[in-house]
Amino acid sequence: GLLRTDSIPEVGEDAAATVGMAETLSEEEQDELRRELAKVEEEIQTLSQVLAAKEKHLAEIKRKLGINSLQELKQNITKSWQDVTSTAAYKKTSETLSQAGQRASAAFSTVGSVITKKFEDVKNSSTFKSFEEKVENLKSKVGGSKSAGGDFGEVLNSAANASATETIAEQTQEETH
Repeated sequence: GLLRTDSIPEVGEDAAATVGMAETLSEEEQDELRRELAKVEEEIQTLSQVLAAKEKHLAEIKRKLGINSLQELKQNITKSWQDVTSTAAYKKTSETLSQAGQRASAAFSTVGSVITKKFEDVKNSSTFKSFEEKVENLKSKVGGSKSAGGDFGEVLNSAANASATETIAEQTQEETH
């Protein structure tokens, strides 16, 4: 009857194989299969009509609720993102990246501390102190009546201001000539 173990030809197989199979079925089996074919086609048509009616009803409900395609797209993207973020692979990757970021932050902090320490060592060295004294002596000679006090930062600012003033004076002379 209906439960034959013969394979059903796939779409695209040649017609000769299909005809050969139909010849092996009895007239009664062929009639039964034709009735079943008609019944399945009718069920498919009915289901298509029901689906179309349901889709129309769905569209009407969405219209009444003010849901449009853009809102649906946003909801789908949000849902998809939630699905992605809940996967084990995402969680593991996120955790790994977080740990890598923490390690990098710690490494940068360590490098910053080392650099700060090196600057302090240089500033406290005898060579730097000797250089600082020479700059202060120069400042007192250039500044005239100004006091020879101040730290190295003030000396540098003073030198930068003097340099900028000289540059502006030179530019002004070039423009007038």
